[in-house]
Amino acid sequence: QVQLVESGGGLVQAGDSLRLSCQASGRTLGNAAMGWFRQAPEKEREFLATISWGGRNTYYADSVKGRFAIARDNARNMVYLQMNNLKPEDTAVYYCAARTSLIISYRAVEYDYWGQGTQVTVSS
Repeated sequence: QVQLVESGGGLVQAGDSLRLSCQASGRTLGNAAMGWFRQAPEKEREFLATISWGGRNTYYADSVKGRFAIARDNARNMVYLQMNNLKPEDTAVYYCAARTSLIISYRAVEYDYWGQGTQVTVSS
């Protein structure tokens, strides 16, 4: 069993940066692919980024490519999402997810564990 807790969300202005963190407990993340998703009101959950267990492979949604960066520190059981040049349309609840597989995925249904989410609000 894996517990995930996101932090780092908040209210920022357009153009600002935020760094989200995801702390895992209960089990090492060393053999799990990780992902970040978000969900805005009345919208479906949207894939943002994923990273392989060793950190060597990453994949991003087109909507955030070049602005967001995913990273992980397996020694600390942490996953991060650096978000730059934030836009009002980035406003959403952001979720960290773990997949008990070495292979990255952009499909939410393929993730086994989810955090409770952290709110990011970007004002114009």
